[in-house]
Amino acid sequence: MAQALRPNTVGGLFATDGKPHPLQDTLLAVTLVLGIVSFVTAMFHSLHLLSSWAGLVGIVTGAYGQWISETTRERFGLILGLGAAAIGFFLGMAHGGLFGGVFG
Repeated sequence: MAQALRPNTVGGLFATDGKPHPLQDTLLAVTLVLGIVSFVTAMFHSLHLLSSWAGLVGIVTGAYGQWISETTRERFGLILGLGAAAIGFFLGMAHGGLFGGVFG
């Protein structure tokens, strides 16, 4: 009697389909790092340049990662990184923006 064989998806951390996704995993890692950096530096008023730029780049890489992502685990991590990057970006913009204090 033939039975359907389901793939073991518990073992992989990012690829639930059993295939490697190096570009998507790299974008996930970059988005998470930029999101954390942006979120943490947004708590300090004098680091608004780092916070706003890291947040902006994190939003762009996260959006592109969402566009090309293939698995749910990739999308979940990208959403976490995007959220942190967006909060850091908005707080950085409120504290002085992308060019605050550099020109003028």
